Amino acid sequence: MSFVARLFGTRTDPREEWRALWHRTVAEARDPDWYRMCGVADSIEGRYDMITLVLTLVMLRLEDEGSMEASTARLTELFVEDMEGQMREAGIGDPTVGKKITALMESLNGRIGAYREGLRTDPKVLVEAVRRNVTMAQPDEAEALVQRMAALHARLERTGIEHLRAGEIAA
Repeated sequence: MSFVARLFGTRTDPREEWRALWHRTVAEARDPDWYRMCGVADSIEGRYDMITLVLTLVMLRLEDEGSMEASTARLTELFVEDMEGQMREAGIGDPTVGKKITALMESLNGRIGAYREGLRTDPKVLVEAVRRNVTMAQPDEAEALVQRMAALHARLERTGIEHLRAGEIAA
């Protein structure tokens, strides 16, 4: 969207229709049970790991729907916007932000591939992917995280696209 269009409000930001889902993704990633019951480290790294884990599951759900590339792109843009804002708030300057965002995107893409493979093939593959990609307070609890991850994945599969777009996930 061009600066002029945003300034004068001539068009709505296409990301807005997915913002509720982005907020729900972040809220799900902040659920204390991921940290308390599944052994994820309650740290900046652990919280980032959970945001990327939940976002990955949401993106895989959209991928399974088919023809949702624009939607996943909008969610990715919201992710980048949020991460960039967090970095700037933490005092990271302009010359470094771009490099860090590139690294975060590479990390997210790698996790999408690893989690996709694990969810579609063998739970042991998923456990190994979680061990590699999630900062755990207690590494032996990766299985508990994978069980909860699989449950969220199943809930997302039961959720229609319009409900997802509204930020709702089936119980």
